[in-house]
Amino acid sequence: MPIHCQVFLGIGFGETALFPPSTNGEYRGSLLAAWFLMLAAVLEFIPGCIHYFLPDGGAGVIAGLDLSRNGAAIIATFAWFGAVQIPMAILLFIIGLRYRTLVPLGLMALILSRSLMAIDGWFLKGAAGGHHPPEHYASPIVVVLALIFLALALRQRPARQG
Repeated sequence: MPIHCQVFLGIGFGETALFPPSTNGEYRGSLLAAWFLMLAAVLEFIPGCIHYFLPDGGAGVIAGLDLSRNGAAIIATFAWFGAVQIPMAILLFIIGLRYRTLVPLGLMALILSRSLMAIDGWFLKGAAGGHHPPEHYASPIVVVLALIFLALALRQRPARQG
């Protein structure tokens, strides 16, 4: 079977142009940071699927938004955000699993995205309505945790002998 078919079907996660050799042996940061990044990826993937696949994207049934005015635009925006969340989550998971030298960079991307979400949700455009969906509460917590794990990822542990 051609390698592009194997990658598409999820079999044969070996070394290819799409998946170069793993960098895990060179990673000197905390393994907990890599595991946290993979957990964050899963927790990003789930709402991404909700935003993309639920009929209302979770805007009404989860976030409690009134969809009677501009409902189609709101639902389309939620689907668009889900379409961004899903590949980002997959990328973060692959980094934590196979390319751990990039864990600090993945954590920085997570910190930046969640910081921007929190600032907007609590102080800018998202704060205007006074309603706060679950992500407004989760984002500041994720930022603090990701900062802790970034510090762990940047702390060097000795290279393994042998």
